[in-house]
Amino acid sequence: MAYVSIYTVGRLHHPFEHPASRDFFEVGNHVFRQARRSGMIEAFPSDGVPFPEEAIKGEGYPVLTLTVWRNLQALYRFTYSGRHSQALRDRSKWMEPYQEKHLSYVVWWTEELKDVSWEEAFKRYKHYIKNGPSPFAFDFKQAFDEKGDTCSVK
Repeated sequence: MAYVSIYTVGRLHHPFEHPASRDFFEVGNHVFRQARRSGMIEAFPSDGVPFPEEAIKGEGYPVLTLTVWRNLQALYRFTYSGRHSQALRDRSKWMEPYQEKHLSYVVWWTEELKDVSWEEAFKRYKHYIKNGPSPFAFDFKQAFDEKGDTCSVK
């Protein structure tokens, strides 16, 4: 059975202990509860993870997530509904805008949960930046199914 992984990267306007950032994390706790009910099967903590260059360049404070989902449709529905959808609409309250075109996430398929790691996430992200979307690393606009065929998600 194939699972889908997603790595996200962004930068907060303020340090983690700032009231605006605390609000972001409070909303994030609600979003993660929704994610658990929506098909997320694993979330990897970022504590102690050495942040890659794309996360640390800029003025803000890096925030990374790495999660695994039971399928692409569950991930897509979660992303664009409920509390997460509202958080996306409100992101300018918490997150820095990017001055140049920036990829805020990358998605890929994996057969085994044990194969998902931060190192793998960083590798997939860099591959996407260098080569564009492919079955190895993609986004929702140019998605691939677990067999490597292009697909559309709704």
